[in-house]
Amino acid sequence: MRIFIALDIDENIRSRIEVFMHGVSGFAPDARWVRIESMHVTLKFIGNKSAEEVEDIKQALARIPVGAIEISVRGCGFFPTSKLPRVFWVGVEAGPQLAALAKSVDEATAALGIPKEEHAFSPHLTLARGGGSAAPRVRKGDAPNHTFLLLQKRLAAMPAPEFGTMTAREFFLYESQLGRGGSRYTKIARFGLI
Repeated sequence: MRIFIALDIDENIRSRIEVFMHGVSGFAPDARWVRIESMHVTLKFIGNKSAEEVEDIKQALARIPVGAIEISVRGCGFFPTSKLPRVFWVGVEAGPQLAALAKSVDEATAALGIPKEEHAFSPHLTLARGGGSAAPRVRKGDAPNHTFLLLQKRLAAMPAPEFGTMTAREFFLYESQLGRGGSRYTKIARFGLI
């Protein structure tokens, strides 16, 4: 199973993002836009694991003691930089609890032999990918990517988008199935934030 751990987003926020995407996607027609139903805030990507390993991961995640998290979804930008854009994203802002949850997930899975994250947690919702590597960091040999050029000009003339706030009361273990038209995500376990 190919798995990852993430927070879901509220439907009202998802709907506002969908309207925004419909309004701006024509400015980057060559980008690969994500399906609105697959949006989530990734806490940790794990990769391929056996059914037995997935059960161990579920048990480890169930022991994480974190409370509900207030989240605001606003603004947008590009990874790795606006001059070398490969990914178009919407910002996710939260207090220290969200980073603490990501750290707890990382530590719980590291105890099972899963490598720890090398980079700081950067919460966001990916809206589109512009070709090439989707890596969020600048890489040697990066060249200007013009996929998002018109979109960047359009966004510069607009106020920063606001999509709303929510309280995250749970996080999920997802299975990712690769297929035609992109990945499909299925929730395979739920963990409450109390």
